Order: sequence, then C-alpha cells, then structure tokens
Amino acid sequence: MNFETVYIEEDTRNDKNTIDILGRIKFKNLIYCNSYSEIFNPKNQNFRIQKIKPNIILAKKKKNFLMNTPKNFTIGFKENYYFSHMLNCIYDCKYCFLQGMFNSANFVVFTNFNDFINEIKKKALNKSHKLCFFSGYDCDSLALERITSFLKIFLKSFKKINNAYLEIRTKSCNIEVFKNIEPIENVIIAYSLSPEILVKTFEQKTPTLKKRIESIKFLQDKGWKIGLRFDPLIDYSENKLIYENFFNYIFSEVQVEKIHSVTTGFFRMPNNFFNKLVSIRPEDSLIFNKLNKQNSHKNVDQRKECQEELKKFIKQNILFSN
Repeated sequence: MNFETVYIEEDTRNDKNTIDILGRIKFKNLIYCNSYSEIFNPKNQNFRIQKIKPNIILAKKKKNFLMNTPKNFTIGFKENYYFSHMLNCIYDCKYCFLQGMFNSANFVVFTNFNDFINEIKKKALNKSHKLCFFSGYDCDSLALERITSFLKIFLKSFKKINNAYLEIRTKSCNIEVFKNIEPIENVIIAYSLSPEILVKTFEQKTPTLKKRIESIKFLQDKGWKIGLRFDPLIDYSENKLIYENFFNYIFSEVQVEKIHSVTTGFFRMPNNFFNKLVSIRPEDSLIFNKLNKQNSHKNVDQRKECQEELKKFIKQNILFSN
C-alpha cells in the first residue's frame, strides 16, 4: 500500500512494530511528531478529500485501552469491552459513524500491541466468568492486517486467556492470518453482511457479499467460529423482497449448525455525528430520508414503526438468533 506521508510519534519511532510496518509500505514523506493528535484532531480538515488518499500515523496508545461495550451490543457474555488498535477504516460506507466522529480520514495505527493484551489480561485475571472483547469498533479488524500484523501477533497471546473471548468484526476478505494457524477456541470472526444491492449502493470499497460468503465458508471449513452481523439493517425500497432473498441466500450457503451467533442492528448515530455526516455528504442524503431524530436520547435512528416492521420480518425470516 502506498502513502504520500507517514507520520510517526517520537516515542514509537524505534519500536519493532513501527519499524516492521514501515518495511511493508511505500511512502514519499516521513514526518515525526510529538502526538498523533497534532495531525489527527485539528478541526480545519476536509474528511472527504482526505478519504481519497489518506495518510497513515503510527502512534502509541497511552490510556483507555479498553472501553465498556454498550449493553445492547453484546453477544450474551456477562462482561464486555471493546478496543481499537486502529482509528479509521479503508472502506467508505456512507452510513459509517466514524466520519461523524473524527475530523480526519487519515489512519492511526497504535503500534504498542502488547499493551492491549496486557490490559486484557488484567481484566480477565481472577474472574470466574467469561469476558468478551470486541475488536473492530473504530476500524475494520482485518482490512489492514497485511500492513499491521496486529492479529498475527495478538492472537498468540490471546488464545492463552482461557476465560476471555475475542470477536473480530470485519467486512474484509483478507483472511490470510487465519489460514496459517489452527482455529482458536476463544476467537469469533464476525462478518457484517448486507444485501448486495445495499453493498453496491452504500458500502463503497468493501468486498461483495459473495466474496464475504466465500471467506465465511472457507473459515468454517477450517474450523473457525463464525458470527453473522446483520447491521445496519437499512429501510430500502421493497426491502421485504430484498431481505427475504438475502436471508435465504445466506442460510443456504453457510453451515448453519456451525454459526456461533447472529445479531441484528438498525442505523443509529448520535445527533452531532449525524449532522456532521450530512454536511460532508449532502449528495448521499438518500440513505437518511427515513430517519427520525430522537432528541430525548440525543440520537438519530430509524423511525419506530419502521423498526417494528423490520423486527417482525426478521423474526419470521432468520432461522435463529443468539
């Protein structure tokens, strides 16, 4: 992958992971900085222009390695956390909240991978119940794995934490890291899936639905735990027929008995993120035409009647849910 500029925090310039990443990419300029926030946080940036050809920032995470997962976004575990070894995504989904949350479209990669695993070990220490850790909240877990090798390094330590589970959320077909190791009992590879017409319309730069299913089938054959994430479910014209065909296709292709979990979710976003999203993507306002502002909750989501209609449809068409 080619970058115009690579920014590196001074205190990570000599780290092995930083040096290894630099060896895997091509770039024209190398600039050192004191903090990634100097490059990433300023408000006078154009997210859409940067998205065309983002730069990369190599930094060191210093705090807040683990965050509590919202109660409604879990898969049945008693204790749940999410973490982000990277900020921003190579894809360009029109509904993505990251473009409302961040000022910059540049990639930030935190190279102190071992600090993430050490914080997870601390959380899991002396716990009698299972904990779940979610990767892929502020990025796609797999999309830049060829550059970062985060999972290649991370999984070696994570599999030894017997009472911890890891969900790797992704849309990527970059599954080479899983081809060369035996399946890990406490790791779930969770694919975000949408009907192909919605992939083409709203999920720019992502793999096709067919390619994602091919990756799922390969991983299932190899023995990996797979999760299906139908999120976000978008109220599209003639959505009943679209989703009926979609679900029939999914469950006829995958090994249903080997699916770890199925979850669903609707479009939702804080009002301030949504307002920023609309301002930088006015040409894409079609996706928002059936949304309703829920000011009391400071969120934007699909209208209640739309949600209830889709929920009823989902219960009738999805074979099972965990």
